[in-house]
Amino acid sequence: MRVMTKKTDQQENIIQLESSAELSLEDQILALRNEVESLKSNESKALKRYKKEQELKPYQAELIALQQHLEDTKKRIIILYEGRDAAGKGGTIRRVARYMNEKHYRIVALNKPTELERTQWYFQRYVEQFPRGGEVVMFDRSWYNRAMVEPVFDFCTPDEHKQFMKGVTGFEKDLVRQGTILIKIYFSVTKSEQARRFERRKTDPLRQWKLSEVDIQAQDHWDDFTKAKYDMLKRSHTSAAPWTVVRSNDKHAARLNVFKVILNSVPYEHINKDLDFIPNPDIVLSGAREIEIMEADRLKKGKFKA
Repeated sequence: MRVMTKKTDQQENIIQLESSAELSLEDQILALRNEVESLKSNESKALKRYKKEQELKPYQAELIALQQHLEDTKKRIIILYEGRDAAGKGGTIRRVARYMNEKHYRIVALNKPTELERTQWYFQRYVEQFPRGGEVVMFDRSWYNRAMVEPVFDFCTPDEHKQFMKGVTGFEKDLVRQGTILIKIYFSVTKSEQARRFERRKTDPLRQWKLSEVDIQAQDHWDDFTKAKYDMLKRSHTSAAPWTVVRSNDKHAARLNVFKVILNSVPYEHINKDLDFIPNPDIVLSGAREIEIMEADRLKKGKFKA
């Protein structure tokens, strides 16, 4: 009988040395240089990531102060995170929530409606998740599914879509009138950047869970989503409940500016008076401005750009 024995670390080192010995000195030097460059590159990427996360921390501290203000005044905040797939919504939500008091915020990401929910008033299952006094509720996709995903993929009837578009402005106006602070954020990513992120999801085992059947078809339906986006902004950008559009090709810049948008929505006492709370106008646009840009593109090129 043949007995298999495990190699010791010393034996492994000897094998590696013998393998290296087969290479010329020049090749060994080149291999070492490549390894050093790889280590430097990884270190540089890690350092950049660290610096970016550190840049967010003063704003994360401000969010804690904002939460305290809400608790003291019993104000309610609803934040809607909308946009195309892979636009950066999830990563932003995680960073916004990272240091917040868990007792006073919730993240809501509803599954597709059940058969029972399909028989109810469309807004009902969302209303059931609304905040109490002193609480922040963040919707990772919201009732605007009926304005974007559902009509594009025929998950609702044309009449259901029409009724939603008629009713949503009144629904939100009443919500705001009764004291809820409503922040609507649309993440805008380019087609090429979305494709790059999808490709990364396909090849990265840590991200593959993010890739759904709807994601796979998103590029093919790009123009359909663009038309749906325009119709949604045109109908539901109002003085009572305006949209804020965030350019999100640069994830870090988008996240930083979303913090500013949220913090500027509530007149609380700032911790750091020297912190820059002004959003970058190249990244943050009003819904009205985005509509103007889309309409100008359609006039020039015969179609919407994004």
